[in-house]
Amino acid sequence: MMDNNSSIFDELRQVERDVVEGERRLAEQERLIVELKRDGQDTERAEQELERLRKEQRLRNQDRQRLLSRLQP
Repeated sequence: MMDNNSSIFDELRQVERDVVEGERRLAEQERLIVELKRDGQDTERAEQELERLRKEQRLRNQDRQRLLSRLQP
């Protein structure tokens, strides 16, 4: 049982790192959109990318929740 929890913790640590990186990328993309709007440029592609990043982040968050629930007694 301990080995199983150990592998879950390892996976959870990686997912946590991915979640943090995902949040950083989301913030970066949101800043890009603000800059494009400020400069009067088209934001369609940047907004499509933002939506893609948001979907990926939702999946990472679901993965994190799945792992956390496996650690519950």
